[in-house]
Amino acid sequence: MMSGNRPARFAGAARYVLDDELAKIVNISMALEMPLLLKGEPGTGKTMLAHAIAENLRMPLIILNVKSSMKLIDALYQYDTLTRLNDSRFADSGRDVSKIEEYIKMGKIGQAFTSDKKVVLLIDEIDKADTDFQDDMLDILDQMQFDIMEIDRTVRTKNRPVIVITSNAKKDLSDPFLGRCNFHHIAFPDREMMRRIIDVHFPDLNRDLTSACLDTFYRLREVRGVEKKPATRELINWIRALQADPDFNVKSLKSSIPFLGVLFKKSTDLYLASHQ
Repeated sequence: MMSGNRPARFAGAARYVLDDELAKIVNISMALEMPLLLKGEPGTGKTMLAHAIAENLRMPLIILNVKSSMKLIDALYQYDTLTRLNDSRFADSGRDVSKIEEYIKMGKIGQAFTSDKKVVLLIDEIDKADTDFQDDMLDILDQMQFDIMEIDRTVRTKNRPVIVITSNAKKDLSDPFLGRCNFHHIAFPDREMMRRIIDVHFPDLNRDLTSACLDTFYRLREVRGVEKKPATRELINWIRALQADPDFNVKSLKSSIPFLGVLFKKSTDLYLASHQ
């Protein structure tokens, strides 16, 4: 990854609980200079892993949030034709309208390629994009270059980024796409892993409260018919809500569950959980 130098190694971050297998696949991906594709249900820490890598390795983080309507060129660069047209009509813009490069703005992938520092590039929720977007994007990431047709210029990466790609597995990815990435499935945390996560966020939390919250949380995740199960983020916010309530008593969790709206964000899910 870094010719002549020892490759940087990811060893976790202050608020990210990391298991050995995940640490290994991150470091292997960096050593092989391959994108790391992470799958798993929402709330398993896929996006936060990219933040943790950037924090641990002291690299800037650039995030491309993929949308269903996004075109690949938008992730590479944008040519602002409207501003150029307006500038050509008014002489007070201070820009030379004959220089098209003045109106080229880099997209997120373009920013990662042209950065003077090595960065972590997070491509979030790639499964929202169509197959052509996915495969063409990986061609760009393989070649580490792309063309700006309007100015006949090839943009080549200055420092090959660390690439993390996430998928919520809502749509199958193509075989060529899968074949060009390292893959890791992040399972939803089991009770012991979740206890470790809680300890990171609430180091002084009463042990009885921790156990009671975990019991309730995992029981609620099993309520039949729920469309969006509460995830780690909801659990952490729920514990914060309980702590902020001066009238809360841990023993009350056996008979009633306060602040269900922090755990469930859909009306039907909330109804099912409140009547379980």
